[in-house]
Amino acid sequence: MATARQPQGATGVGGSKGGRGRGGGTGRMGGPLRALGRALHFPLTGPARGIRKATHAQGAGESGLGKLIELHGVNGAGDMMITVALASTVFFSVPTDEARGRVALYLGITMAPFTLLAPVIGPLLDRLPHGRRAAMAGAMLARALLALVLSSAVVSGDLQLYPAALGVLVASKAYGVVRSAVVPRLLPPRFSLVKANSRVTLGGLLATGIAAPIGAGLQAIGPRWPLYGAFVIFIAGTFLSFSLPHKVDSAKGEDTALLAADEQHLHGPHRKPVKRPGLRTVGIAVTHALGANAALRCLSGFLIFFLAFLLREHPMAGQSAAVSLGIVAVAAGAGNALGTAVGAWLRSRAPEIIIVTVVGFVLAVAITAALFFGSILVAFLAAVAGFAQALAKLSLDALIQRDVPELVRTSAFARSETLLQMSWVLGGAIGIVLPLNGSLGLAVGAAIVAIGWLTTAKGLIGSARHGGHTRPRVA
Repeated sequence: MATARQPQGATGVGGSKGGRGRGGGTGRMGGPLRALGRALHFPLTGPARGIRKATHAQGAGESGLGKLIELHGVNGAGDMMITVALASTVFFSVPTDEARGRVALYLGITMAPFTLLAPVIGPLLDRLPHGRRAAMAGAMLARALLALVLSSAVVSGDLQLYPAALGVLVASKAYGVVRSAVVPRLLPPRFSLVKANSRVTLGGLLATGIAAPIGAGLQAIGPRWPLYGAFVIFIAGTFLSFSLPHKVDSAKGEDTALLAADEQHLHGPHRKPVKRPGLRTVGIAVTHALGANAALRCLSGFLIFFLAFLLREHPMAGQSAAVSLGIVAVAAGAGNALGTAVGAWLRSRAPEIIIVTVVGFVLAVAITAALFFGSILVAFLAAVAGFAQALAKLSLDALIQRDVPELVRTSAFARSETLLQMSWVLGGAIGIVLPLNGSLGLAVGAAIVAIGWLTTAKGLIGSARHGGHTRPRVA
């Protein structure tokens, strides 16, 4: 009984002093070891916790949007790795004239089939409403395997590089279409669609910016290494796709949308069976906004290819070709990020006026750059084009949210994204065939924007004046 009543401070068996006496060495060693372990893990766990906190803020973690932001970051990083490898192989490794021929061949073999395939991507994915997570995982896995195929093709120069690159392109765009259709299913409370899309886009831009120098470093080791990096990233994305909530695969209440605004489709569903099921209106404002966005996306593709060759042949004053291209790329990326941030701040206020304004601003800058061609104006045009493309796309998202019935909204996103990708392909093709004359090229770019602006501005302003389909939307 005396032993049972022994105070804890005694040195008997089980006493706290005795325990510390026998295990004191371990305790003293355990503290520093744990501290060392935390210090070694912090470079990895610290940023990971910070990223998770940012992506899951304001209810995005509970809704599943945070996981989609992270998945989109993985997608952007993997695509950047492949871009670095292909650009080094097709563009930088040979003289300018040969590079132009190689890129033209690349466009002809990959982009032309993609232009034919792109219109069927959206309708095909409409038939898989219960398998969106699997579709995204499949797009990731396909690119992972194709990255391994490309890793041998970039060294040997075999023709398999081109069909493999086409497969990567198709898989990437398929992912983009599904991602656009998934976002409305993951909106947190009091989140607008434009705000959610801006977060997803910013996550992708940040990951792309981080992956670019890493890819360049791997390229310095060997041409295969960026593709090995892409393989690892896309494998991770394959598993991450299945971590999205199950509601992503739900198709409750959905139908198929047509991108049409004629009188036949302006009054909801057809009352009689038709060959193309589930027709709905998307509204006149949406179709005009899509036309303006297509012009900006066409300009983007044009500038990428035209300036790539122009600055390689005629770099900025006092700079190498690589540095000149880097300056323009950074300017475009910064403009895109700024446009995305501004879009989140503006939310869905007067989206028609925003589109008309930014496209008109791009047109003015493009005309100025064509008349007074110079390095500063070229970089400024790239930044303005990136800014306008991001802000106009987010405004298009807001119009789709406002005017398209929920039953067909995800289908409208899928089809609009496909059309925008085709516009980018068209712009790239124009940029590849033009002579390397800066003023002439930028004049063509201005003409592309002018066509889009002049044909859509009146309709967008009219829609804004009449208030569109004014249904209350949560900001």
